[in-house]
Amino acid sequence: MTTPQFSRPGAIDLSALRKPPTGAGSTGAAAIGTYSFDVTSEESLRTDVVDRSMSVVVLVSFWSAEAPASVEINATLTKLADEYAGRLLFARLDVGSHPDLAEALGIPQVPLVVAALRGQLAPLIQEPLPEPQMRTLLEQILQAAAANGVTGTSDPVGPAATETSVDTEVPDESEPTHSAAEEAFLAGDLDAAIEGYEKALQATPGDAEAAVGLARAQLLKRTQAVDPATAREAAANSPGDVHAQTLVADIDLLGGHVDDAFARLVDLVRRSSGDDKDAARKHLIEMFGVVGDDDPRVAKARQLLASALF
Repeated sequence: MTTPQFSRPGAIDLSALRKPPTGAGSTGAAAIGTYSFDVTSEESLRTDVVDRSMSVVVLVSFWSAEAPASVEINATLTKLADEYAGRLLFARLDVGSHPDLAEALGIPQVPLVVAALRGQLAPLIQEPLPEPQMRTLLEQILQAAAANGVTGTSDPVGPAATETSVDTEVPDESEPTHSAAEEAFLAGDLDAAIEGYEKALQATPGDAEAAVGLARAQLLKRTQAVDPATAREAAANSPGDVHAQTLVADIDLLGGHVDDAFARLVDLVRRSSGDDKDAARKHLIEMFGVVGDDDPRVAKARQLLASALF
């Protein structure tokens, strides 16, 4: 069992299918399970798999009713997709019903499950796995996805999405928005800014502007009363101390030494294990958000992080 590598194009390239949306309408995917759906057309493949893979991992099963192993795989992944509650989605493409799509993608045989991330499909498994082993593999995929900046969570795409949409709760207009948090941030009231951004994210979890604002406010809060020289000495004396290393990385970031900050934490991820490794990874990803995905230094550091994780 190997973890798919997303730092370079996968064996199956779907980037040509990614087109700007031309209008609203059905994606053509018949939903099965809370976080699972069927791919039934090239349109569905583009909108439901490629476009969604820019923000959330999408597993795609190429299957056939004539291949019992693929049916078994689908049952396991449907269950696990619900268990992960939107951290990943599960798509099924019946090659018997849609041989043209399978041929266009060069699918050699079924069963075949691939992982879609940022428009690329990386081969994953070709035979059923025990559920615990499959769950472990999915955790590795989500870690690789996070290293590539894909950390989104999807709303339900199956029947539950229709059932719950009837009683959608109307947002409380008195809820603070990130505009109020921004005012607090500019006024130097970091506690109020953090509280405001957190409330904004609770109301709208996908608010990217609020997420970046929160990360920046937290960065300033962590370094507010820190003596840089003392922090650097502590980090030099304790190279394995996650708190000491992340604090110096924060200081470097605030000082404009972005590459130094990223390199310190990539190296820490590479040297660490368990909870320390995960804490360093999460801190580095938060720093990516502060700098911005459009910065080439972030793209370079994401590739280095992916290598350090595996």
